[in-house]
Parts: sequence; C-alpha cells; structure tokens
Amino acid sequence: MGTAIGRQEFMIQHAVYCESGSDPRTISDGEVDDDGKPRRTGIVWTASAHIITAIIGSGVLSLAWGMAQLGWIAGIGILLTFSVITYYTSSLLADCYRYPKSASGKRNYTYMAAVNAYLGENMRKVCGLFQFLILSGATIGYTITASVSLVAIRKSNCFHKRGHGAPCMIGLGITEILVSQIPNFHKLSWLSIVAAIMSFAYSSIGLGLAFTKVISGHGHRTTLTGVEVGVDVTAAEKIWTIFRAIGDMAFACAYSVILIEIQDTLRSSPPENKAMKKANMIAILTSTTFYLMCGCFGYAAFGNKAPGNMLTGFGFYEPFWLIDLANVCIVVHLVGAYQVLAQPIFSTFESWASMRWPNSEFVNTEYPLRIGSKKFNFSINFLRLTGRTTFVVVATLLAMALPFFNEILALLGAISYGPMTVYFPVEMHIAQNKIKRLSIRGLALQLLNLVCFLVSIAAASGAIQGMGHGLRASKPFQYKE
Repeated sequence: MGTAIGRQEFMIQHAVYCESGSDPRTISDGEVDDDGKPRRTGIVWTASAHIITAIIGSGVLSLAWGMAQLGWIAGIGILLTFSVITYYTSSLLADCYRYPKSASGKRNYTYMAAVNAYLGENMRKVCGLFQFLILSGATIGYTITASVSLVAIRKSNCFHKRGHGAPCMIGLGITEILVSQIPNFHKLSWLSIVAAIMSFAYSSIGLGLAFTKVISGHGHRTTLTGVEVGVDVTAAEKIWTIFRAIGDMAFACAYSVILIEIQDTLRSSPPENKAMKKANMIAILTSTTFYLMCGCFGYAAFGNKAPGNMLTGFGFYEPFWLIDLANVCIVVHLVGAYQVLAQPIFSTFESWASMRWPNSEFVNTEYPLRIGSKKFNFSINFLRLTGRTTFVVVATLLAMALPFFNEILALLGAISYGPMTVYFPVEMHIAQNKIKRLSIRGLALQLLNLVCFLVSIAAASGAIQGMGHGLRASKPFQYKE
C-alpha cells in the first residue's frame, strides 16, 4: 500500500511540475488548489470552447449526408435525441469529478480516475481501453478531414482555373508535430478558443452556401425517408447507410470521453460540477443549433445525392475563394481539436513513464527554450518530443492508409457513444447515488444503457461494412471521393 501511495504522490508532483514549469516546492500556498496543484483558472467559457472545439469537428461536415440517408423525420429526430441524451449523461458525469460528491471530495483528474473511484479497478481498465481507442481513432479521423480540406483547397483553385477534371494533391503532417509539444490541457485554452471560432466560421460558410442554393431555387429533391430503395440504392445498401448515418450523428454529439479532463481545468468557485453543467448546456445548444441548420439546409441543397463531406465533396464549386477560406478554417480548427483529444493520451503515457523511470533525465528533465539571451516561457522535454512525434507520425500513416471519411466517423461514433457517453456515466451515477437497480429509476437507466448499446452495435456494423467495401473498391493511401 505504501508503494502505491508513493507512486500516486510522485505522479501528482510530476503533474504539478509539468503544468507549472517549476518545482512544486517553489509554489506558494496562495497559488495552489486544495490538491497542491497550481491554481486552476478555467471558467465556463473556456470549458465551452474546449467542448465546442472537440464536438463541432468532422461530424458537422457529414450531417447533410446523414440526413440524406435517414430523411427529414428520422434525421432530425435522431440528431435531437442524441443531443438530449448527451446533455443528460454529461451532467451525470460532471457530478463524478469529485469522490465523494462534495466540495471537499477528492478530485478525479481523468475519466479513468473517476471510473476507478466509483466502479473499481477492473472497470477503469475497460474504460481506459475504450478511451484510448476513441481518442487515437479521432486523431486519425481529424487527420483525414484536415488533409482532405487541404486537398480541396488545391482542387478548388485547379477547378476554377482549368475546369473540373484537373488532378491536384497536397498533404498534412508537420504542424501537428509542432503543436503537440504544448505540454498539457491547461496551456491549450487559447488554441481551443481559436479553433472554436474557426468551427463557427466554416460551419457558417457551409450553411450560407447551402441556404443560398436553396432560396435560389437550385436545391435538389428530398424525401421524408431519405434515399429511395430501387431508385438511389438497394434495400441492403439502405440499411447499411442508415447504420453509418446514425454512427456519424452519434460521433457529432460525443465528447464525454474528455469531459473530466476539461472539468479539471476549472477554478474551484463556483463548484466545478455546476460550472461544467453550464458549459455543457452552452456547448450542446450551440452545436445542436448548428447541426440542425447545416444538416437540414445541406440536405435541402443537395437532396438525396448529398456528398459525404459538405465542403470537400464539391457540391459547391463557386465562389472558390470562399470555399478555400472554409477549408482553411477546417484545417486550423482540426489542428486544435486534434490536440484537445490527444492530450489525455500524451498525459497518461508521460505520467506512466515518469513513475517507471523517476531518475531519468530523458523522461523528466525540462530544458528551458532560449534564443540568444532571451528565455521563453516554454521548455523542451525529450520524452515529450520523441513520444508525441512518434504518435503523430503513426496516426498520420494510418489516416493515409484508411482514407474513409464517413466510415471512420461512424465507427468512432459507435465506439464512443454507447460506452463512454452513456454506459460509464450512468453506472457511476447509480453507484454514486446508491440507486437500486430494480427500482423504476434504476430500470429506466438500464433501459437507456441497453438502447444505446444496440445503437452502437448497429452503427459499428455499418461502419465496418462500409470500410470493407471501400477497401475493395479503392487503394490504401488514396482518398476515396
């Protein structure tokens, strides 16, 4: 037991060092929180920016396609249902930041720590597996999206100059390696705010172009049930695309996987769970409003032939400069979103390495960055430099090998929504409030778990089927258009 406690204390001290850039023993009492870490400065608006950066990402671009597969009634209904469930379960999860649930309860710095406190070690391991699969997969998905947007910029200019048949290509990579050296979540607020602004910008451009197309009378045919069997697709294709569309919409609404990590940036007053619930409400209302407008106007503009990616599927060709601007905004946004999702992976690996090799200079030493006689408020750590660079390179290679936009989003939505957005928050809520499983409330919560589990299975099946079909129809390292 003593060894375990010693390791935990070391990890806390290492986290203090990484986040402050100085030895924790030099921090005065007035500059620390109740756990000895540097005083947190996050507020509702910074937490909202983190959430919006993570949530309004790749998902918003696929909603017109999703609406086309589901139709008006099911598309709007499913999107609203996912948003309501996400807000409810995220509020449950926000209450699990401290254990026990009180202002003096012990802080849980990560999602896995919260699961461990309420559900035990075995469930923590299961949660960790899902979390790292989801976050790693999301970085691959965001790399695909950002790369496709860069390709679209090149193609847009080529199309404008030489017609719609000119082949053009451009890539993405070095930027994420550089930005990944930002030490932790607490240093990311400025990047999240910039990224959130970018997400509003490109969503608004896509929405405006779709709205213009609709009111000009150039919109395409839509139906209450989406693509038609026998006209657009076969019966089997309809079922699979419905499953993938559901997965895309689930992905667009899922951010609980990093909620606790975001909550750990909030200042202590007002209580973190109350501030986080406000941030949840702001982010969900904002994102759902944008989702409905982009999905509905995108579907109205393109009809049942809506492209998988509204801004890079070239449903729009002109004005080419505005489409270029939108795709630049996508790239900037996804650079930030990538970091928001990757930071929990980086933090866990680096904390483990510090615990495993506490005396290693390669692992633990921070080298302040100097240019001439000027010292910058930034340091280099060799483990961070090599480990994060390797992660970005591997994620980029996997993104190049599996370039399937909608299928990747659907699979990520399936993996993340059922377990991380619904199951673990519900189970922690039951444990926290000692709810009897055979009570009316307990049965209702278990029914919610079951329904979302079945939805996740269906979405994952559709995504895997689509990826299999795509691999047979195209080659790795080539984006499927």
